[in-house]
Amino acid sequence: MTVAKLFFAGALAALAATAASATPFSVYYEGAAPGAQQTTASFSASGIETFDSRPTGFSSFTTGFGSGGAFTGVYSNVQINPADQYGGSGGNTNYAVSFSSYSLDLTAASPRGVTFFGYWLSALDAGNLVTFSSRGRTLFTFNPADVITAVNASATSRQYYGNPTTPFLGQNSGEPYIFLSFYSNDRPFDKVVFNQATGGGYESDNHTVGRFTGTGTGTLIPLINSTTPAVPEPAAWAMMVAGFGLVGAGMRRRTSNIVAA
Repeated sequence: MTVAKLFFAGALAALAATAASATPFSVYYEGAAPGAQQTTASFSASGIETFDSRPTGFSSFTTGFGSGGAFTGVYSNVQINPADQYGGSGGNTNYAVSFSSYSLDLTAASPRGVTFFGYWLSALDAGNLVTFSSRGRTLFTFNPADVITAVNASATSRQYYGNPTTPFLGQNSGEPYIFLSFYSNDRPFDKVVFNQATGGGYESDNHTVGRFTGTGTGTLIPLINSTTPAVPEPAAWAMMVAGFGLVGAGMRRRTSNIVAA
């Protein structure tokens, strides 16, 4: 095998290894306490949008998450509902819902950005997808099949099913109610898109953003169905470019030899 081919093969191997090993996000559910509606993560800065000060109905609005200026978020086309059996932490607060999709654009006062998002995902169903991106590039899409599988495998799985709040206790018993925490391990993100991929609604509350310093007492979710676009590391790109350059040089030499002959 020529040197050019060796470089090219090495670059391809590096790209494949990068794609296989990339785990830019870790996802946890609050497994120590079924019914938990807040995260146990720790932060250097954080804030929460509870939707309680928002009018019900469809809305687009800007929020500071009560973070004292550390974070700003812009919600677009989200529906706000009063508490019912499908959502509303505590059983008496507003919550966010969608039957299609809505988005949250994020900015941070610090260049370290936003590395954490968490929410109380009530009446969870298989269509509740969430995607994180940075500067227009998708970083990670979470498939709820992963948390459903993880919860069902736990010894306390039935405790997650049905509304845990007093006014609606046990209602909608066919769906889990659970707090999910998303930790970005590689880089900050600036956009979150909530997409209802199949029939049903996408209900959630207590949207929490921050820069995390610890993951708390949550239970790690194996990411089997969730997706991460393969993004080569700079070293892999360098090997690929070098490989193409050597292949091109070899082709030019062969062409010159043919012309000379």
